[in-house]
Amino acid sequence: MTSRPDSTLASGQGKPAAPDQRSPASLVRRLASMLYDTLLALAVLFLAWLLPHILLGLVGKVMAHPALLWGHFFLALLLYFGWLWLHGGQTLAMKTWRIRLVNANGGGIQPLQALLRYLLAWPSLGFFGAGLVWALFDRDGQFLHDRLAGTRLVNSNHA
Repeated sequence: MTSRPDSTLASGQGKPAAPDQRSPASLVRRLASMLYDTLLALAVLFLAWLLPHILLGLVGKVMAHPALLWGHFFLALLLYFGWLWLHGGQTLAMKTWRIRLVNANGGGIQPLQALLRYLLAWPSLGFFGAGLVWALFDRDGQFLHDRLAGTRLVNSNHA
């Protein structure tokens, strides 16, 4: 039986493992995956965010406060991405493009890392994509939010 970088030792059980040596996913594949994830997130938002608020308006004849709308939007996406990152390290788009989110040792990320990555991705994307452009200058080619959260996007051997 062969040992994989994200096996027991890399996951934090036993002795600490050496840093994962899988190659980073290419920038083009990561950007393509992000575009695909955007389309999937729109579907998630329709079901988990927009539909309840439409029903609230139709049935209750009320509109939720804008702060509640933004909070619900933010939470729906956090739950969607966070759950998938923590349970397998891949969204559907990441599986399609054979990309996996890992920690520095190549194991699964921790809940705090998922939260930090999600929170940091917003300004990373929001400032004219400055956190994405960062990948062009980063020594490992990682996005700024991945660098700060201690996560990496690597090539996945299987979908």
